[in-house]
Amino acid sequence: MTKNPLKGWQVDRSDIRTRGVDLQRPECILAERDGTLWTADARGVMKLNNDGSQALIRQQGVADRDLNAAAMLMGGSLPNGIAFDRDGHILIANFGTDAIELMTRDGQSRTLHDRIDGEPLGKTNFVLTDSRGRIWFTVTTRLQPWTRSINEKAPDGYVGLIDEKGIRIVADGFVGTNEIRLDAKEEWLYVVESNARRISRLRVAADGSCSDREVFGPSNLGGIPDGFAFDAFGNLWITLIMAERLVALTPEGELLTLLDDGKPEVVAEFDRHFYDGTMTPEVMASCKGSLAPWMASLTFGGPDLRTVYLGSLLGTSLPYFRSPVAGLPLSHWHTR
Repeated sequence: MTKNPLKGWQVDRSDIRTRGVDLQRPECILAERDGTLWTADARGVMKLNNDGSQALIRQQGVADRDLNAAAMLMGGSLPNGIAFDRDGHILIANFGTDAIELMTRDGQSRTLHDRIDGEPLGKTNFVLTDSRGRIWFTVTTRLQPWTRSINEKAPDGYVGLIDEKGIRIVADGFVGTNEIRLDAKEEWLYVVESNARRISRLRVAADGSCSDREVFGPSNLGGIPDGFAFDAFGNLWITLIMAERLVALTPEGELLTLLDDGKPEVVAEFDRHFYDGTMTPEVMASCKGSLAPWMASLTFGGPDLRTVYLGSLLGTSLPYFRSPVAGLPLSHWHTR
């Protein structure tokens, strides 16, 4: 049996470098084969070029947004999850406008969907495209304000699908739906349930319907999962936001800690409020690591897909380091 390359390995903090400057809420990152990075930004989408230059692509008609821990909990445009469609345009799950949007690379934007079954979508969080060009998306909650879902642990999150048939819900009843990923064969859809502190997965049929839901790995990951990505070995790398940890679930379901930037006493206080249902923005703001504050996502990039970039909600750059194993390519990797 081939040894898992993550067994016994952890990130060496002295090897971490950064890309980008003065970013605002770089929550989600896309990597292209030529080394270009795109990251969600509170003001639009930031393009990071190989030569160190960067350009903010503003969504046309969307005003600038000042960022602080309290402001990100409020309304207004706030690009969150991003993905490439099959034409190379950027799909945006807008956490502020509660919509799925499409933006060209020069910023021309339009709303694809803001309602489903005649009702508002809810708090749109993440968007993903598969090899067939279908658009998968998540809604964290329909509660108003959405922050209620943290304390109430409401199971009202869902996963939606947009294809030639239109838009529809394919799975619901999730507790704080966040990022989603497909496995290498696109046979299973993995779903982050942030407020349940677990990963669930569902079997995907050819028509996009989902069944056989089950919890993947531990029923409690020891922190709030936010973003995740598969590597080529089958490990599922996961960020635990506010615990400020990067962990990995092996194919056998074993949990490995790869990087820990949290403060134990602060995390313990956060957990107390989380389980008591007394969470406040102030408690959340205290959980701020030094590497990728409010560590929210990760993306594999570089020509060999062995460079790991970390996204965050309160960071101003993208920390990155080398991995002992390549990432699983996303659907755009072989087409762009």
